[in-house]
Parts: sequence; structure tokens; C-alpha cells
Amino acid sequence: MAVLGVTEHTLTEEQKKSLDEEGFVVFPDLLDETQLEVIRAKYEELMTKEGMNAGKEVHQEEGTRRLSDLVNKGECFDGIYTHPKLLAAVYHVLMREFKLSSLNARDAIPGAGLQALHADWGSREASEPFHVCNSIWLIDDFTRENGATRVVPGSHKLSGNPQQHGIDPREPHPQEVLLLAPAGSVGIFNSHVWHGGTLNRTTQTRRALHAYFTAREHKQQLDQAEYLRKKTFDRLSSAARYVLDV
Repeated sequence: MAVLGVTEHTLTEEQKKSLDEEGFVVFPDLLDETQLEVIRAKYEELMTKEGMNAGKEVHQEEGTRRLSDLVNKGECFDGIYTHPKLLAAVYHVLMREFKLSSLNARDAIPGAGLQALHADWGSREASEPFHVCNSIWLIDDFTRENGATRVVPGSHKLSGNPQQHGIDPREPHPQEVLLLAPAGSVGIFNSHVWHGGTLNRTTQTRRALHAYFTAREHKQQLDQAEYLRKKTFDRLSSAARYVLDV
């Protein structure tokens, strides 16, 4: 963590409180316009190259475009899962050693993208530690119209899932908030928070990267050691390899 630039001052007390109480925090401007242009170009290049197989390593979803195994698919992604603010936030949520579970991308096509409210771990008892933490790297602006992610603040403190609380997970939740922010921003959230994509009501796609982490004792969503290519391994620092658990 220290080698990758994480210190006890990487997060402010306000940001820590937001993670603790609300279950998420938003950082503006973690990616500048030059980085965004490079990532957008690579994103579309991969979509064109992989076609119907895009996202297949982890998950494909009707009504969306997905990419998976991005650790191996471009040097422009190296700074995503090793960013010090991200790592500091993940550690603050999990409070123990962790590793990257997967680095994926998702964007809803126009007229699609609505997800049921869910937690990435499924049901969890209130006495359990937190097991997973996710981040959304906004490659395009997130607006009310284009399928921005919704979250229910404080829901990470609840046991069970939305249905067990009498909630229809596909309907709007009275306490939900939308992650509305310009491209380059990053939302980091305790993955036990109820969340989901909303409907893209525009004529344009809305792209995002997802760097997803798990406590080190759990399996990864994508086995990084199994998939890691030699050229990727060779360019990474030992600290980055540790984050990947390779």
C-alpha cells in the first residue's frame, strides 16, 4: 500500500465517514481528459475486436456492452486498480488484506440497463465483516437520463437482501440516490450497499470501468493468476502484482 502511495492521510475524515455511514464516496477528477481519451479509444477498440465475445471471461448481460479481464488488455488500465485513493478506500471498508477480484467495463445501450437493487455479496448478516468493495470509474458523464448507478445509502448495515425487507428491487427505492458526476470521477462503494444501474433513456451509450475488490481470503471473480499474460506480469511492479495476488 505504501509503495503505491497510500498513507494514513490519503482519505479525509469526511471521506471515511461517508464510507462508514453512507456506504460510498465520490472522488472528482481522478482521470484527466487525456487519460479519458486514451481509455475511450481502447474501450471501443476492444468492443470492436471482441464483438459477441466481449465480456465473456466474467459475465455478459442483455442490454449492455461488457468487457472483462482488462488487466491484460491495455497499459492504460494499470493505474485504475492501483490508484492510492481507491486502495485506501478499499482498505477502510474491508479493514484487512485484500486483492483485485476483477477489472471489467459495462455500459447500457440506449433503452436498456435497468438492474434490480442488489449487493455484490448477496445476503450478509449484520455481525459479519464486509467482504467486497467496488468502484465505478466514469468514462462518460453520469446523468439522470443515461443510466447512472443508484445506491441506497446506509443499506450496507442491513442484514439480508431488499426482498427480505419487503422491497421490490426493480422499483425506485424511497431513499435511493443517483451517482451523478462528470467523466473522470470515481464512485467507490462498499459492495454490500444495495445498488444497480438505471435505465438509459438517451440515444448514447454510458461507459464505465469497475475495479472490484475482495478480502484476500476469498476467491476472485476472475482468477488473475490463471489469466495473467507474461507481458502484463513483466510490466507490473511487485506491489501491483500483490494487488492482483499473482
